[in-house]
Amino acid sequence: MSASVSRPTAVPVEQIRYNEQGLVPAIIQDYLDGTVLMMAWMNRESLEKTIETGQTWFWSRSRSALWHKGETSGHLQQVKSLRYDCDSDALLVTVEQQGDIACHTGERSCFHQIAGTVKAPLADTLSQVFEVICDRRDYPNPESYTCKLLAGGDNQILKKIGEESAEVVMACKDDDAGAIAGEVADLLYHTLVALAHHNVDIRAVYRKLQERRK
Repeated sequence: MSASVSRPTAVPVEQIRYNEQGLVPAIIQDYLDGTVLMMAWMNRESLEKTIETGQTWFWSRSRSALWHKGETSGHLQQVKSLRYDCDSDALLVTVEQQGDIACHTGERSCFHQIAGTVKAPLADTLSQVFEVICDRRDYPNPESYTCKLLAGGDNQILKKIGEESAEVVMACKDDDAGAIAGEVADLLYHTLVALAHHNVDIRAVYRKLQERRK
């Protein structure tokens, strides 16, 4: 079940199952691409303040005090949705992260350490593919198809977008589900190449879609 913070009566604060310390774990997730930003603890009071203010509040176990995320750093989190799991003992909060920094280290996500490198965990497939395309752009490999497309500039990239668009149309006309999925995947990939070529971040596209969703 989920509830918007604009409807606090739909969030059963009293039904949340807090642990022996009166706390419940809250996973904070980017509302655009699903990246897990951080995990923190809430008690009933911090949950109520989160719902009331539309910004995240947590309970600091080390300081035994409430803390307003971003109050000193400016990296506030504007709540987009608040969900609780089937056992009512864990929260999932989607947010718009101000400054794109959630971790106290200055990284976008607290879950940024992997195999000795520092990288935010991208949650959705399009963001992952776009990251690879940008890597090919910044570190060219002459054997890479993506690099060849980028080297050809708009003429090559836009030609492929036109071709793939026509393929999507034909697949839809044939009502072939497998072909439709494959051709749309090709069209999305070549569109992502165009974004990378023009230095437009995919999250800018997500923001436009969210604006239109409203």
